[in-house]
Amino acid sequence: MEILEAIEKRRSIRKFIDKEISKEDVLDILNCGRFAPSAKNRQPWIFVVASSEVKEKISKLMINYGNSEDYALKCIKFNCNQSVAFTGNVIDKGDVLVLILREKDDNWLLADTLSIGACVENMCLRATELGIGSLFISDIVTVSSEVLDLINFKDMELSCALLLGYPNQDPKMRPRNDLKNIVKWL
Repeated sequence: MEILEAIEKRRSIRKFIDKEISKEDVLDILNCGRFAPSAKNRQPWIFVVASSEVKEKISKLMINYGNSEDYALKCIKFNCNQSVAFTGNVIDKGDVLVLILREKDDNWLLADTLSIGACVENMCLRATELGIGSLFISDIVTVSSEVLDLINFKDMELSCALLLGYPNQDPKMRPRNDLKNIVKWL
């Protein structure tokens, strides 16, 4: 598969078949993340591949938090999306959950966040090439302190997660802004 084809075919997958991804394919995907560009070559990412047991606990944490009254009130107050419980259910269906951590360093927050975004996109594109579905998960930060306690990485920051699994859906591309509306030539 050529890179342009992978870019055009990549989708956020939320439905998976019950098929295990090989450890070799997981390592291949993580390795592609490792090759991403990063600000000042900091390579701020640490990948934690959650076991089935840990993935299930994280799923339950998100479902419980997403269904809590406290979260519902916050969403009303801040007009936010109530997707945390839904995402928790999706995590339960995927095969592999990769937690992406970084060292706590406010001086590098923006640069590290952008670098991790590039890293995750590399992994999503490689997964697409391998016929593996992926889902970038930002909602996991709502339960970050609980997740970091669970995996015993309390001194780190949870940036996001990547869910991998063989897809059981073929979603169409969601609408994209027209290039003429987002490019300005000066």
